[in-house]
Amino acid sequence: MKICFILVLLLTIGGCAAHGPVLYPNAHLKTVGEEQAHGDIEACDRLANAYVKSDAGKAAAKSVAGGGAAGALIGGAAGSITGNLGRGAAVGAAVGAAAGLVRGISKASEPSPIHKRFVERCLRDKGYDPIGWQ
Repeated sequence: MKICFILVLLLTIGGCAAHGPVLYPNAHLKTVGEEQAHGDIEACDRLANAYVKSDAGKAAAKSVAGGGAAGALIGGAAGSITGNLGRGAAVGAAVGAAAGLVRGISKASEPSPIHKRFVERCLRDKGYDPIGWQ
């Protein structure tokens, strides 16, 4: 059980990485500097949050449910081999739901494709040249 906890913890930490647009170093970026560029990225992101609807909560809930179901099946199969089907299914469901929650949170932290396009267009309107996301 300790191994499962450590795995979930590591996945959680890995899922917390920040995502943002990468800007090509064009003349505008060189003129305004990195600090101003970060401020403009934040402003465009706030604008996108105001105009683009998100269904991240629904997606996270689906991921938890799917992880719990898959974990119950795998845990049940392992439990039937060891002679404890009920306990195996319960442990599998708990671990699967936790993994699903981590996956759902990680995916929810990523901006949607529409959100990304909105931010990119906003940045282009300000003179930047976004080339992708990291």
